[in-house]
Amino acid sequence: MLIFMSILGGFLILTFGAEVLVRGASAIALRLGVTPLVIGLTIVAFGTSAPELAVSVKSALAGSPGIALGNVIGSNIANIGLILGLTALIRPVGVQSQMVRRDIPLMIAASVLVWLLLLDGTLGLLDGLLLSLLLLGYLVFSYYSADENDAEEIEAGPRNPLLSLAFIVVGIGCLVGGGVLFVDGAVALARAFGISEVVIGLTIIAIGTSMPELVTSMVAAIKGQSDIAIGNVVGSNLFNLLGILGITALVHPVSAAGFSILDFSVMLLLAILLLPLAHRGYRIGRRDGLLLLLAYLAYMGWLVTHAVV
Repeated sequence: MLIFMSILGGFLILTFGAEVLVRGASAIALRLGVTPLVIGLTIVAFGTSAPELAVSVKSALAGSPGIALGNVIGSNIANIGLILGLTALIRPVGVQSQMVRRDIPLMIAASVLVWLLLLDGTLGLLDGLLLSLLLLGYLVFSYYSADENDAEEIEAGPRNPLLSLAFIVVGIGCLVGGGVLFVDGAVALARAFGISEVVIGLTIIAIGTSMPELVTSMVAAIKGQSDIAIGNVVGSNLFNLLGILGITALVHPVSAAGFSILDFSVMLLLAILLLPLAHRGYRIGRRDGLLLLLAYLAYMGWLVTHAVV
């Protein structure tokens, strides 16, 4: 019971910490005259992926690289198969031409690059530096090629600068503390049930850290704004591959030990499959959503049957 309380408590603290951090940082940025577009491309993008970053860095430092890498691979698989699949089942997802021309191909390229960098079994310091620089380049390019009219609405934060700083401090503290609880609980669960840390990272932790994206996409679909779901998914996947793995590798080497070729193949194949689905009519229909969801469930079924060490 304590293990599950640690996992649940860690997840709730991570989610709260990310929300508070984004609000505090956004409020300060707006006071400094930073545009909503830049905030959306940087602070908000980082904030929504902060739980994955906290969990991956903590896992790597704690000597659990399987959780660190499994978190990213599992989250990317869940984002396309589970989140986009469920969203399209609720309401067909509109796709902007920019997604087909630029963002989805970049996600595929980033997936291939990570796979190539892991051929030697480890993401080291130089690999982390390369991935981090590529993320920075993507953010800069996105900023200069974006239309300010497409900037997302930034949720209001505290007006008092000191309170905004307090939000940032509390948010970072929650991310650190929540990450410790979440990872420690997941490692204890793996050991208690004889399940590999790799599988825990690919399933429980990946789904848990992807919950903010899942809730956002589902609510948007119900409100008839499902077209934002694919941007949410593709952006999150790019940030996971370049940012989360990049920063984690800068802090501590990330090992690919324990992963099968299937794990990387499913992540890459779902990314590749998304391109023709999005290009056909510039929408992800309900049949497409069902296909993505069934592919995700099949992969989860395979993991469950091979879960015991």
